[in-house]
Amino acid sequence: MHKEGEIRVLALGIIRDGDRIFISQGYDPVKQQTFYRAMGGGVDFGETSFEALQREFQEEIQADLTNIRYLGCLENLFTFNGKQGHEILQVYQCDFVDPKFYQLESLVFAEGKRQKTALWVDIARFKSRELLLVPEEFLDFLV
Repeated sequence: MHKEGEIRVLALGIIRDGDRIFISQGYDPVKQQTFYRAMGGGVDFGETSFEALQREFQEEIQADLTNIRYLGCLENLFTFNGKQGHEILQVYQCDFVDPKFYQLESLVFAEGKRQKTALWVDIARFKSRELLLVPEEFLDFLV
């Protein structure tokens, strides 16, 4: 887990299938709000964000990635569970190697001690603001 007052560097992957995006669902108990964010995770010291992206998908859902392309960087200042957070997000577009992932509706995985859900969501639901995608600037990558 990261320390308070620390800036985290994360590598996140956008995986699209037509008008759908494969996304992780989260919940903030303080705000009582469900939100969604791209899958991925923290970059370890001595590891590139490219390598971290591949490692995180392998660790979390045992998925190999292909066609990995760097899209850009976002800085994210936020509050989660009542605590201030600060992240530098390295954003990639990628595809699953195994076609079975495109057939799934949803998938439960472990992130540390927490159970999380990843699922396919229609991008229009984020653009219409029906569902909350974080950080909001992420929508710029979904044009």
